[in-house]
Amino acid sequence: MSDVIVAPETRNLEALAQAMAQWLGTKMPNAGEISVRDLAYPRGAGQSHETVLFDAHWREGGEACHQGCVVRIKPGGFTVFPDDLFDQQYGVMKALADGRQVRVARPLWFEHDPSLLGNPFFVMERKTGRVPVSIPPYAREGWLRDAAPEQRRVLWRNAVGQLAAVQRVPLDGLDFLAGPQGERGLEQEWAKYVRFARWLQEVGPQPVLDAALDRLRGLWPENQPEGLVWGDARIGNMMFDENFDVVAVMDWEQPSLGGALHDLAWFCVIADTMHGPASTYGAPLEGMGSREETVALWEELTGKSPADLEWYEDFAKFKMTCTGIRLGHLRGTRIMDEAAMAKRLKVG
Repeated sequence: MSDVIVAPETRNLEALAQAMAQWLGTKMPNAGEISVRDLAYPRGAGQSHETVLFDAHWREGGEACHQGCVVRIKPGGFTVFPDDLFDQQYGVMKALADGRQVRVARPLWFEHDPSLLGNPFFVMERKTGRVPVSIPPYAREGWLRDAAPEQRRVLWRNAVGQLAAVQRVPLDGLDFLAGPQGERGLEQEWAKYVRFARWLQEVGPQPVLDAALDRLRGLWPENQPEGLVWGDARIGNMMFDENFDVVAVMDWEQPSLGGALHDLAWFCVIADTMHGPASTYGAPLEGMGSREETVALWEELTGKSPADLEWYEDFAKFKMTCTGIRLGHLRGTRIMDEAAMAKRLKVG
């Protein structure tokens, strides 16, 4: 497998190591001889935040100590989403780590002062495992492509299990994830992506997006089960161990209280695109559950109805289109022409 760095912004890692070592000294007053080593950008993932892996070493109480860490830095010029949810990203990870229902990397420290790295940042523990990366596509090459069908089946079940665990999280104590006007439920996710579509008007008129919003609003779903929204629910945002069990659920940059079906829909659309019947990356991966199997297992594990899922899948495609347009603008490329967008969004 080829190694590809996908990072919106990069910096001098030697200078970062020195800055982080000094900063860690303010967070660990009993630590001495602090050093930060082996800094690296993740390979094959990470398009919206600058994320750097590192190892922290220090001495405390006469003992040598070590902690694998990840620093995640708030986006600066390369901003994919209109809503700034950086603080909420840290907060939801902290709540999930404390609850232990969803497997996430434990957040360690948050730094609001932008003077050190140019923007606020937070540090979390580093998990060890394998990620089905998008670049190169995991369905085309890599460890998941090379796995046996029965191993992929285990991975699929464990991935859906963690997806369902997200939607089972009690919402008590998560009020900080409500929308700017206190919105919750479907109206919160809807308002977020209406803002996104309006934000994209800065690039130019978006008649296809306007038509898609009108279509979706006219088909408003009756089934709106409550639940936490992860925001980018896919196996490519999960880390797995050698037994194909989930080590960590990652990338919580767009969380909300929008409802349980948004993540299921996103998961199904991405799965179909990456390794399902509609995959453009080669033959479907045998052993990975079908859409019907995924929905049935999710329903069994959550106890929530997947009724109206097709509407949520269409909404997920709308969200993905907004993100694609924005990424294309930032990179100076065109992700999809208007005719293709209209077909995808069932308008025109």
